[in-house]
Amino acid sequence: MNEPEFIAALRGLARSDAARGLEDDAAVLAVGGETLILTHDTLVQGVHVREDEDPADIAWKLVAVNLSDLAAKGARPLGVLVSHMLGQGDARFVEGLGEALETYGVPLLGGDTVAAQGRRVWGCTAIGQATHSPVPDRRGARAGDEVFVTGRLGRAMLGFEAGHGESEHALAYRRPAPRLSEGQALAPLVTAMMDVSDGLLLDSSRMAEASGVTLSLGSAAIPVADPARRDDCISWGDDYELLFTLPAGTTSPVPATRIGVVTDRAAAPLYLDAEPLTNRDRLGYIHAAAGRP
Repeated sequence: MNEPEFIAALRGLARSDAARGLEDDAAVLAVGGETLILTHDTLVQGVHVREDEDPADIAWKLVAVNLSDLAAKGARPLGVLVSHMLGQGDARFVEGLGEALETYGVPLLGGDTVAAQGRRVWGCTAIGQATHSPVPDRRGARAGDEVFVTGRLGRAMLGFEAGHGESEHALAYRRPAPRLSEGQALAPLVTAMMDVSDGLLLDSSRMAEASGVTLSLGSAAIPVADPARRDDCISWGDDYELLFTLPAGTTSPVPATRIGVVTDRAAAPLYLDAEPLTNRDRLGYIHAAAGRP
């Protein structure tokens, strides 16, 4: 199975309303008078991080990508649990983990440690507290809404290609910055919101499918780090910006760019420059089983 096929198979098991039909990047769980947001992400050596990545940067990225999921729910982080596979640079991993936790004011609550052969794997579960009800969802976009994105897309791609330097783009790849304050400011206003992790086009298609609508984007309006490579910038991923929809005429409370509109469902969930994009495998990054293209 590839990633979408496996998630589809799991939907029959995810019967709780908290799972949101596995159409979101986080679970939303009501406990007493509070609403908790729970998310989990995994990093694999040679897939999500370079084979020779500094373990301190791996630890930072592990925390940051999970906090980015909380940001898309407008949540306030309460803590993380971290799974670490022992190997070279364990002390550096601890150092980078401490830097990330201190930067975002997030406590370490626990986790797991293992030793094994082969590619190293790291996992993190982040727990947050909702700051607004209803909690933002991928499924709320409606025809007539306007589509926005924060930041500039493609910075992580350029940083990956630049190698291990200290440039703005290199740091965007190695140490992404989750948009926590922006997510909390947007939560009361958005009709739908998610973070951009697998490429703007693929994630826009996912939002459209979850909402039962079509997102129609204009390529020239999309802010990118390298206009000469616009197509790559909007499909490469690893940006961790916020993609969101607002009712028409609503002013975004955070810096963001209007990149399109929401329409009733058309022939495809995503249009770019009035052309339907129907080959989902070419929109962004999708995991496939070993040996499968």
